[in-house]
Amino acid sequence: MRTSDAAWSDACRLEDLAILDAGFTDHVQSLDLDENWPVRWTTMWKLGRSTVTGPVRDLDKVDIGRSVPVRRFMWRTDQFHRPGLEYLRATDRHHGFESHEEECLLLVADFAAGLLEALSQPFRLRFIAEGRKIEHTPDFLLVTDSGPFLIDVRPAGRVNAEDALKFAASAEVALSAGWRYGVVVGWRQHVLTNVDALSAERRPLPDVFGIQAQLQETAAHGPLPYGELVERCCLPAVGRAHAIHLLWSRNLGMDLSMPFGDASLIRLAPRQQRRRLER
Repeated sequence: MRTSDAAWSDACRLEDLAILDAGFTDHVQSLDLDENWPVRWTTMWKLGRSTVTGPVRDLDKVDIGRSVPVRRFMWRTDQFHRPGLEYLRATDRHHGFESHEEECLLLVADFAAGLLEALSQPFRLRFIAEGRKIEHTPDFLLVTDSGPFLIDVRPAGRVNAEDALKFAASAEVALSAGWRYGVVVGWRQHVLTNVDALSAERRPLPDVFGIQAQLQETAAHGPLPYGELVERCCLPAVGRAHAIHLLWSRNLGMDLSMPFGDASLIRLAPRQQRRRLER
């Protein structure tokens, strides 16, 4: 593969890594979207210990920094779904999820560029479709440096008509608020395995031997296979961990279109893509 064809990890955003479903757009016509819908449709938020309900038109007035999940994450021995907590480096705390698919979303969002905050189960939407009052709780509201991104997660093939109707309503709400919206139904090939491998070194990593500078200086001369890159530093065995740390922090970039290994091409990331290193 030519380097020009590579999917460089240091330049990818969440939208580049996810498979987004757009089938719900066929259900927009079923929504009651008259001129007063932003007033008749409401959202309910939990801000600390308070519950706040207001019309969709006032979403820009919600202090989302105080938001907590609108429903609790429950753990029982007889439940079929898989809830848990995922640590995010971007926020330095744990965030709730209700399924393995949602856990994967959080992990990739933490890796993708620009994540500032992640809100699980951010609000309960009450909307009207064909005269019916319907409720839906989107899975996540990601606050990024390019604006809020409202997300629902559903594996491909499991989106039924009622789901699609709820997603269509969520998309209209996001559009009215100036947010992006997406339904994540899967991931590009090799994305999850590669990001999971890089996440092993996402926490701050002491660099007493200056290995990270050696790796970046070597990579500056052009893309090199991972195995060759780490062999050129003073301590190759230690260099492997530091190279992965630099990949997670986007100081180095790799071709995500191929499985990660010694043959993976590694390059020095453009300066504007790099995250600040913490030690």
